[in-house]
Amino acid sequence: MKHLSERQRVIAENIANGETPRYKARDVEKPDFAALLDSQASKGGVPHIARPRIALTPGMTAMGARPPQGASGIILDADTSETKPDGNNVTLEDQLLKMGAVQADFAAMTNLYRKQMGLIKTALGRG
Repeated sequence: MKHLSERQRVIAENIANGETPRYKARDVEKPDFAALLDSQASKGGVPHIARPRIALTPGMTAMGARPPQGASGIILDADTSETKPDGNNVTLEDQLLKMGAVQADFAAMTNLYRKQMGLIKTALGRG
C-alpha cells in the first residue's frame, strides 16, 4: 500500500508538470519480492528490505535535477507514448489511466487487508 501511495504521488506530479518544458514522466520502481527472497535464501538469512535508491542520469544532473526529498525508487517512466517538441513526454491520458489502475489496486489491497483482519478477529473469537 505504501508503494501504491508513492506511485499515486509521482503520477500526480507528472500530471501537474504536463506542460513543463523538458519534464520527463516518472514512475515508481516495482518491488521485486522474488529477487529479495532468492537473495536472502541463498544467504540463509531473514529477508530484509532496503530502501531503493534513485539513479539520476548525467543528463538529468546537467539540467539541474536533484533527487526528490523523501522519495524512493523513482525512475523515468519507460511507458510513454509521445514526446512533445519541447521535450516533455507526459501524456495526460496515459497518466490518468495509470492513476485509475493505482486506485483499483489500492481498493483491492484495502479489501484484502480488511478480510484478513476479519479472519484474525474470528480466529480470536472477537468477530
